[in-house]
Amino acid sequence: MKKLLSIFMLLFAAAPNILAQASGQINYEVVRKIDQSRLRFMVNGEEVKQGDPNFPTDVPDTRTIGQKVLFAGNFVRENRDEENMMLRVRQEPGGIPQTTNAGRPFEEYVVTDIAAQKTLTFVTVGKDKEAHTYKSEAPIEATAGWQPTHQTKKIAGFLCQKAIVNYHKEPYAVWFTTELPFRYSPVPALTPEKGVVLLVEGSREQFRATKVSLGKVDEKAVMPDNQAETVSAEQLTDIRQKAMADFHQKMGPGGGGI
Repeated sequence: MKKLLSIFMLLFAAAPNILAQASGQINYEVVRKIDQSRLRFMVNGEEVKQGDPNFPTDVPDTRTIGQKVLFAGNFVRENRDEENMMLRVRQEPGGIPQTTNAGRPFEEYVVTDIAAQKTLTFVTVGKDKEAHTYKSEAPIEATAGWQPTHQTKKIAGFLCQKAIVNYHKEPYAVWFTTELPFRYSPVPALTPEKGVVLLVEGSREQFRATKVSLGKVDEKAVMPDNQAETVSAEQLTDIRQKAMADFHQKMGPGGGGI
């Protein structure tokens, strides 16, 4: 009986440490190749596309942004540092393009419901009293056919195993750890059966965890906004496009977007 009580007391003493590790933050670096055929620039008030002689020649091939992920309880919230940012590009014929930050047409973040295995995307249009928030839900449909390998390495201080997954018609390398007490991937379709993905490598995109901090995170900071208006994924796309069109119009001549 004393031995059983000792074991119970040992588990009880360890419980606070286990619970303390159930919340924290992951910082990812996201690198994506830019599809220049989708870019539009205004030069002297006229829109130019790829192939036009006035199309800027110094447009970067890739874009790098930071993504902050907070996790606590059954929810994970992710924000990208420059998500939805629009850039103003000015270029005189034969000159170097001048790029400035024009702000955001809307605010957006994503919450992953770990227990229900679904994502909730929130978009807020407008500022202050005129702000209105919409949300759209989607189930996480993990891609099948994972091919685990024997390769391992430490990423952001955690031991990860490599798996190969066919995604977007190409093999992706997915590195995940089971040393974190929840299930998550920055690419929902590449969510493992168990563990947290700290590195995703594809030919056109990469998500790499640069830092993992375990510590107390207020669950209110990651909880979904229950006051948001529920809309379909298609309606949310329309809301984004309208906000971008309105914002682009306010920018006037000389506005461009990346």
